[in-house]
Amino acid sequence: MLDVSSEEITDGPLGRALAFLSVPIVAQQLALTAQSIVDVLWLGRYSGDAVAAVGLVAPLVGLVVAVAGGVFTGEHVLVSQRVGNDDERGASRAVFHALVAAVAVMLLLLGVTVAVGRQLVGLFDPGANVARLAGVYLVAMTGAFTVSAVSDVFEYGFIGAGDSRTPLFVNLLSIGISIGLDPVLIFGYGPIPGYGIAGAAYATAIGFGVGAVVMIAAAVWGRRGFTFHLDAVSLDVAEFRELVAVGAPKTGQGIARQVARLVVVAIVSVTGGAAALTAYTIGARVATVVFVPAAAIGSAGTTLVGQNLGANQPARATRATWLGVGVGAVGLGAIGVVQYLFPTAIAGLFVPGIEGEALGLSVAYLQILALGYWALGTIWTVEAGFNGAGRTDVSMYSTMLQYWAVRVPVAAVGAFVLGWGALGPFWAVTVSNVVAAAGLVGYFRYSTADGLHERAAESAGETASAD
Repeated sequence: MLDVSSEEITDGPLGRALAFLSVPIVAQQLALTAQSIVDVLWLGRYSGDAVAAVGLVAPLVGLVVAVAGGVFTGEHVLVSQRVGNDDERGASRAVFHALVAAVAVMLLLLGVTVAVGRQLVGLFDPGANVARLAGVYLVAMTGAFTVSAVSDVFEYGFIGAGDSRTPLFVNLLSIGISIGLDPVLIFGYGPIPGYGIAGAAYATAIGFGVGAVVMIAAAVWGRRGFTFHLDAVSLDVAEFRELVAVGAPKTGQGIARQVARLVVVAIVSVTGGAAALTAYTIGARVATVVFVPAAAIGSAGTTLVGQNLGANQPARATRATWLGVGVGAVGLGAIGVVQYLFPTAIAGLFVPGIEGEALGLSVAYLQILALGYWALGTIWTVEAGFNGAGRTDVSMYSTMLQYWAVRVPVAAVGAFVLGWGALGPFWAVTVSNVVAAAGLVGYFRYSTADGLHERAAESAGETASAD
C-alpha cells in the first residue's frame, strides 16, 4: 500500500505518484505538528508565560533550523536526480556528505546559543520571566535539533529515492516517544524531576535520538526504496561543493524568512505585549498544521521533478509541478474557510480559559490568516518545480522579497503609522503570502516557457555521465 517505484515516478500516472509520495509525508508532518501542538498544550497548563516564551523564541528556533535546512534541500535534490539516473552509490555519497555537514553546522549553532542565546532573547524586552523561559527553551531546542539532524539526513535520502513510508513509520515512533515523555519531563513524575519548559525539548531529543538509530539501521539494511552503501563513506571536497551549491540558497531563504519573523515578533511584542504574543503563537501553531499538506506535496513534487529530470523527461516534470500547485491551493483554501468560521474554538483548544485581549487578538489573527491559506498552498508547491531543477535560488529571492519588501514594511506601517497595533503585523503575514504566490506562479510560467526544465534535464544527464 502506498508503494511507488522509481519507474512509476518517471513513467506511471502523475496523480498516483504524487498522492502515494505525499500521503505518508502529510501523515508524518501532521504527527510532527501534533507534537509541537502537544508541547504548547502542556506548556499552556504549566504557565501562560511559557506559551508566550515559545512564541517569542519561535523565529530564533526557526533560524537555527533554517541554517541546516539548506543541507537537507541540497541532499534531496541530488539524491532524487541521481536515483532517476540509476546512480545508487552517488545518492549514498550525497547522504553521507549531508550527514557530516548537518551535524557540524548544528554543533556550531548549539555552541552559539549556549554562549549568547539568552542575551539575544532579552533584546525583545518581553518581561523578565518570559525572557528567562525563552532563553532556556532556545538552548534546549537547539540541542534537540542537533540530535534530530541525524534522523533528518536519512529521511531525505529515503524521500529523494521515492520512499516516504519508511520515514513516516520511524517518525511516528519518535513522535510517540516524545509526546509520551512531555508531561513527565515538564511536570515531573515520581523520582523524575520536572524540567518545566526545557522538558518539552528534552522529550523531543530523546524521541528523535531513538528515531535516528532506527533510520540508520533501515538505510543500511536497505530492504526498501533507499539503500545506504557503506563504500560511499569517504570525504570528497567536490561533493561538498555540489551540496552547498544547491543547498546554500535554501539556507539563505530560511535565514531571510526567520530574521524577518524576528522583526515581526518584535513589533507584535512592542505593540501588544504578552497577549499579542500568545495570539501570535496560537496562530503560528495552527498555520503550521494547515500548510503541512502543501509542504508535503511540495516535498513529493521535488522528488517527482528531480527524478523525471534525471530521467530526461522535462515536460513531465513541469506537469507534476502544476498538478501539485492546483491541489495545494484548493486544499488549503478549503481549510481556510473552516478556520475563518470557528476561530474562538480553536483558540480555546490551545489555551484553556483564554479570555479578554488575548482571546480577541487570537480570533482576529486566525481569521486574517485563513484568508491567505490558498496562497500558502501555492507557494510551497510551485517552489518544488524550481527546487527539483536545482534552482533553489529562485525560492531564496522570492522569500527575501516576500518578507523584506512586503511583510516587514506592511507590519511596520500598519502597527506604527496607521495605528493598528498588533493587527498590523497580523495583516502583513497574509498580504505577503498572497503577493508571493502570485509572483512565483508568474515567474514559473515564464521560466518553463524559457526552457527551465529542459536545461536542468540536460545538466543532470551530464553529471551522470561524469560519474
